[in-house]
Amino acid sequence: MGLAGNGGAGGGGGLGGGRRVGGVPPAGESRFVSDEVLVEFQPRISPQTIARFARTFNLTQLDSQSFSLLGGATFYRWRIAAGNSVPGLVATLQNQVIVANAQPNYLFAVQDETSQPRPSPGDDAQYALRTLHVEQAQQIATGKDVTVAVIDSEVEASHPDLAGSIKKKFDALGGAGSPQSHGTAMAGAIAAHGKLLGIAPGTIVLAARAFDDSHGEAKGTSYAIYKSLQWAADSGARIVNMSFVGPFDPDLQRMLAGTAAKAIVLIAAGGNGGPDSAAQYPASDANVIAVAATDDKDSLFSLDNRNPYIAVAAPGVEILSLAPADAYQVSTGSSIAAAHVSGIVALMLQIQPSLKPRDVRAILTDTAKPLVEGQDTGFAPRLVNAYLAVKSAGAVVVSGGSGREQAKR
Repeated sequence: MGLAGNGGAGGGGGLGGGRRVGGVPPAGESRFVSDEVLVEFQPRISPQTIARFARTFNLTQLDSQSFSLLGGATFYRWRIAAGNSVPGLVATLQNQVIVANAQPNYLFAVQDETSQPRPSPGDDAQYALRTLHVEQAQQIATGKDVTVAVIDSEVEASHPDLAGSIKKKFDALGGAGSPQSHGTAMAGAIAAHGKLLGIAPGTIVLAARAFDDSHGEAKGTSYAIYKSLQWAADSGARIVNMSFVGPFDPDLQRMLAGTAAKAIVLIAAGGNGGPDSAAQYPASDANVIAVAATDDKDSLFSLDNRNPYIAVAAPGVEILSLAPADAYQVSTGSSIAAAHVSGIVALMLQIQPSLKPRDVRAILTDTAKPLVEGQDTGFAPRLVNAYLAVKSAGAVVVSGGSGREQAKR
């Protein structure tokens, strides 16, 4: 299977039967690590055969991990020899009889910009709380004990506004990392409970470091995201916040399908590439709820992705947010809009833990306010409403296998 398509529901589970996935990146696609490839072998290939394979193609093993989300499939991360091109080597490797899957180690980027903080942090500056009717929603639920995984850059768990919220951390990169603005802002938008108030201050946050310490646009790889998703699922996450975008990744598609099959709700930033942006991943995946950003006038952010897979919108322009060193900043972009939606879903799951991802999506869209007409593009996001979503979540029961039914009250 090549890279045709940008987001159908992927098939979870192991490969079996010699089925091949992955493939050469599309022409012009350069968002991948320039000297690495990812390989999955067919079942029951011996370590000795894999060692010969590595010698034949001059590969140096960097890492390997088995993923239960894929039925126990193991990915190997290899460094390639200088002078080899990733697309050319992938084309060669995927035709080897022992290889089930070969692809680049794609690069993903976080989706917010930050600026200097306002001088007096406080609720009055948090227009998102008013827009989303969070005060009314928090009279019903605070997200208490709902577990949200934040796959991002390093979160400053010691920030006073996050005291006690970060229950578990995971480092998919290895080595020492330092707290970063993006991850800290995302965790705070969900769970802050100090000078700033998050959407769901009662949540349990699982912080996965999959993005590097670069200032500005932190980068993460396919492999680090796979590892973080597996850790989130193993750690009991009910929601996964993915405030990043990148190219279509066929193995990430499989991982997302395996995650959604465990009734974990997947939320992603729609992207800040502008109205003419191409489809971005993982937002375009069928198992993901993609989020656009709005401003304090409920207008769409000028750099919002306008693709029809964008499901809902939430405040994401000039949002007062947390920053490292016990500080505050102003964040703009679909990243923090996605984090707001993750917080709303946590409120919903506290009230109705049996909601499935399809139920969550339906409630969010059914209770949201239309913003624009989609016309011929199909782009018609709706501004979420935390209070109405939580009320609706409390008024449904989940049916056995065909969605949700209204509860009789």
